[in-house]
Amino acid sequence: MQEEIAALEANHTWDIEPYPLTIVPLGCKWVYSVKVRSDGSLDRYKARLVELENNQEYGVNYEETFAHVAKMTIVRTILALAASSDLPLHQMDVKKCFSSWGS
Repeated sequence: MQEEIAALEANHTWDIEPYPLTIVPLGCKWVYSVKVRSDGSLDRYKARLVELENNQEYGVNYEETFAHVAKMTIVRTILALAASSDLPLHQMDVKKCFSSWGS
């Protein structure tokens, strides 16, 4: 949890500001998961702070949602191009990804 909060603060994820009484804040909650290795042994515990979207109302406090996720057709195309051109492939894991989308 401390790692998650530190990353959120380091990336300036939010600003604390007063809001009008007519606005209902969305709120947040902690989501916990256990990550295991391929052999079934414990890798690490993970905690993420997520917003509660159940208070959102279209046109009031959101217009659209967007998630940075690669579509499988794009992944397959990249793999096919790399294989056909005999290019090396590398795998990586992004621990914290923050976007300035919409700001």
